[in-house]
Amino acid sequence: MAKKSARKATRSRKYVSFKGRMVMIGFGSIGQGVLPLILRHIGIKPSQITIIAEDLRGGIPEAKRYGVTFIEKRLTKSNYRRILEGRLGKGDFLVNLSVEVASTALVELCQQAGALYIDTCIEPWPGGYTDPSLSVSRRSNYALRDAMLKLKPRYRGGPTAVIAHGANPGLVSHFVKQGLMNLARDTGVKAAAPSTREGWGKLARRLGVKVIHIAERDTQVSPVPKEVGEFVNTWSIDGFVSEGGQPAEMGWGTHEKTLPPDGRRHSFGCDAAIYLNRPGLLTRVRTWTPLEGPFHGFIITHNESISMADYFTLREGKKVVYRPTVHYAYHPCDQAIMSMHEISGKNLKQQKRQRLIVEEITSGRDELGVLLMGHKKGAYWYGSQLDIHETRKLTPYNNATSIQVCAPVLSGIVWALENPDCGLVEADEMDFARNLEICMPYLGPVVGRYSDWTPLRGRGVLFPEDLDKADPWQFKNFRVT
Repeated sequence: MAKKSARKATRSRKYVSFKGRMVMIGFGSIGQGVLPLILRHIGIKPSQITIIAEDLRGGIPEAKRYGVTFIEKRLTKSNYRRILEGRLGKGDFLVNLSVEVASTALVELCQQAGALYIDTCIEPWPGGYTDPSLSVSRRSNYALRDAMLKLKPRYRGGPTAVIAHGANPGLVSHFVKQGLMNLARDTGVKAAAPSTREGWGKLARRLGVKVIHIAERDTQVSPVPKEVGEFVNTWSIDGFVSEGGQPAEMGWGTHEKTLPPDGRRHSFGCDAAIYLNRPGLLTRVRTWTPLEGPFHGFIITHNESISMADYFTLREGKKVVYRPTVHYAYHPCDQAIMSMHEISGKNLKQQKRQRLIVEEITSGRDELGVLLMGHKKGAYWYGSQLDIHETRKLTPYNNATSIQVCAPVLSGIVWALENPDCGLVEADEMDFARNLEICMPYLGPVVGRYSDWTPLRGRGVLFPEDLDKADPWQFKNFRVT
């Protein structure tokens, strides 16, 4: 009871005051879900907030409810500066929740204006995901991240720009650090929370972590069946389809002996990740969460697969001596699976109709966490098991998936206001404990569970496979073709 009361009190706490202007770009499921949290936890008046978005997914009534200005406008490469420059100055804040507006362009604009910034992923201009004239490598999240990182030296010490900080990428980076601390405690490794990138890499290597899955199973259901020619999902359909059409990507560990048959390295950047010559929407892997048990997830490309692998890399001179394999393993809600099957049969051509399910959901949860594998206790999952019923008690305009994004957007804004001159920052570089403190009241049960599951469990029973000498943590053995 005391813990419940403490969480309830935290859900009304003002973390920081903000006197400047806040501009929010995009007002879909995440924008609508995070606005009440911003007004609840940041000392800010509705008159300080301006939303700039198309009203394709609703949003105007919600903005009016809170007394926030709504400008119905689509930002493009030719108009974004004209629309934003007069609305952003020193000490203001740009919250970018849009699609098809280049994140690098917005970050540069904010740095030049002296404004703070946050987004949930690195977006390109239209065509950046689908232009066939671009090589597969250049359509990857690896390439988008590389372009963003090139801005870091130029704006070192400038206004804080929090890059890619939603559920994943974002929250899961903080889950990994807490998971490593829990694993150290449970295996008798005495270690204080490291304060440097190298320190975290050394701890992960000392613990024997070889593989990190961002393992997620969404079981939320709607009583309204999916119709033919309709894409149904619990979060941004445009965002999901865009990511699913990019190549499957993963951070590539030092324990891996060979590349997968269709695996490719990049000819530029940090070299911490590879890609497969196939879309993530068509690439499945074996993974595990505590409530679901084993299941097939999809390797949908995400920034954290690359940033985590890069962050935990250890080098001796120029030689890489430690790096974990990292990737997303995602099973969306069952109606999204049917939508994916339909779109896959049409060469990834998106359906004309979309249905984002929020209020109509009747049951289910989003089990989102990180699965740390290869250490002496086998596998350890740490994360959120939030269901729809608890979600509806927490905040309006959310389902169990969106609130796991909205809470870290809030924490990222608060952290940026508390640390306003850090330049460009990824989630892995931020204070994990502070971010988890802010997010926890909105994540439902946050648990850690050990398992002896491996990707080889149950393989070769009905259809024999040569697995006698297989390393269960090598990528080639848990890819489903």
